[in-house]
Amino acid sequence: MPKILLVEDNEANRDMLSRRLVRKGFEVIMAEDGEQAIRMATSENPDLILMDMSLPVIDGWEATRRVKASQSTRSIPVIALTAHAMAGDREKALEAGCDDYDTKPIELPRLLEKIQTLLAARQT
Repeated sequence: MPKILLVEDNEANRDMLSRRLVRKGFEVIMAEDGEQAIRMATSENPDLILMDMSLPVIDGWEATRRVKASQSTRSIPVIALTAHAMAGDREKALEAGCDDYDTKPIELPRLLEKIQTLLAARQT
């Protein structure tokens, strides 16, 4: 059962998405801010991280840079999740080290396809 670290500061979003992912067969662990996300990426070694970009304490951009800079966590795929679908945001997410990018509101079939693609690539 693949383990996903869901990093989301909005409780309603976190609850809704985590329940949907669990129903699809994933183990979901959660962090509410970027600092907690960095710690959990190291301690929990998830198979994939869903990273909200607008987070308290440390934003998702910086949290992703730190996860990708660490030898122990750099291979964990990160999908940026953002409601700020502005021109250049996808490029900014990829520059920060994200492996993919998705917009809110979440379209579960599209997100699941991205998750499966990254998990399959990590297996090879």
